[in-house]
Amino acid sequence: MPRATNGPTRNKARKRILKQAKGYYGSRSKHRKLAKQQVIRSGVFAYRDRRTFKRDMRSLWITRITAACKMRGTRYSAFMNGLKLSGVLLNRKMLSQIAIEEPAAFDQLVEIAMKASQATPSKSS
Repeated sequence: MPRATNGPTRNKARKRILKQAKGYYGSRSKHRKLAKQQVIRSGVFAYRDRRTFKRDMRSLWITRITAACKMRGTRYSAFMNGLKLSGVLLNRKMLSQIAIEEPAAFDQLVEIAMKASQATPSKSS
C-alpha cells in the first residue's frame, strides 16, 4: 500500500503546526519541519519563562519594599519580621503597591512592625 502524502489528516496536521508558527521569521513559519522544531522550542521557552517571570516579579517587589524601608530608616528583614510578629498578613506585591501609592499607610505599617519587633525579646544569647 502506498504512503499517503496529501490526505486530509496530514494536511490538517501541517496547517495546525504552521498556524502555531505564524509570525516566526523566514522558513520557520513556512516549512513544516522547521516550524515544528521552532514550535516545540518556543513551548519550552514559554514553560520555563512563566516560572522565571514569577521569580523576577517577587524580586522586584522585594527591591521596592527594601527601598521604601531604607527611606524610613529600617531594614527589609526587620520590617518583614515585625509584620510577621504583629500578625499583619500582607504579601510582598501588596506591600510594594502600598509603598508606591500610599506612603502614609506604609509609614503606619513600619511603625506597627517596629513596635512588634521591639516588644519581642531577641534570641541572641
